[in-house]
Amino acid sequence: MIPRRRHLAGIARRLTSRAAVWRSWLMLRVFLPMRVNRAARLLYAAVLDGHTVNLHASLPPGTRVPEAAGLVLQRGRQRYETTARVYEDHTGRLLMDAAVLLGAEAGGAPVGNGRWKVRLRLRTGRRTSRIPLLLVEPPRPYDGPTMPMSASPLTGQRHRLGRSVTGNLRVVTADARPSAEVVKVDLSHTGLSVDFRVIGAEVAEPWSEFTATGRRVKRPVHPLGDGVWRVVVPLEEMSPQRRATEHWDVALCSDGERRLRLGRRLHDVRNPIRVFAINRTSVAPRGRAPMLVQPRYTPAGNFRVTCSRMPEAGRRT
Repeated sequence: MIPRRRHLAGIARRLTSRAAVWRSWLMLRVFLPMRVNRAARLLYAAVLDGHTVNLHASLPPGTRVPEAAGLVLQRGRQRYETTARVYEDHTGRLLMDAAVLLGAEAGGAPVGNGRWKVRLRLRTGRRTSRIPLLLVEPPRPYDGPTMPMSASPLTGQRHRLGRSVTGNLRVVTADARPSAEVVKVDLSHTGLSVDFRVIGAEVAEPWSEFTATGRRVKRPVHPLGDGVWRVVVPLEEMSPQRRATEHWDVALCSDGERRLRLGRRLHDVRNPIRVFAINRTSVAPRGRAPMLVQPRYTPAGNFRVTCSRMPEAGRRT
């Protein structure tokens, strides 16, 4: 059964890839030449900081500077409009700049899941016209210490730019992926506590679990308000036993719900280990020998606590 599923999945991937190639060819060779003089061509389009759409476009030849301009997002009967700036450059070409903040929680457009059409609305006197925006080339990833954010840092809601088969710009929105996002880590010589918030999920009577190889420790979590929870790390139960160093992962648990690994994922850094580094500290848990504690993040962004025996303790044994 499993080999058959893999075979069918492979066929589906190949068909999707061929459909994407055909769709791109159809847009570039057929629809784009037909519409180049009737639509605004996007020269720059990106979703910055996870929830702000930034657009820069060249308007069709013959378009005049309007008295007012706005950007309209529409999906079915739902509609949202924000202002846009239309101006002439030094060559007389008419350009448009616009920024659209997405998400009601961020004070922006209350967009829900789905594909949102984007149009430029121009008004002069009583005359109003709407111009589609052509996304000829989709946004490309760039190199550097940061990367484009695929989700809002406030809500986790995911936004990306897409296009129809005719090349029209679309804003595609999806629900947040369930996660437990670390907000604050407080490490002292006596203990460690972690504050986190739950994104894209509902939890009832939650608790936390700390797991290492062959070991598991269950701990309560306490609400702090505004959707933030706190767990006090049980360092007195995490002293290394079988090895000189043990790595502990942390998960949020709730009845009937999937386990959520604590971590940091709503960010734009490529190397969370280095950027979100936390200093290693010697800790003396109650009733236990002193040890070195290093909270950190894995390459996938998961929160991890590494506990190591003190070198002096290792020599005494």
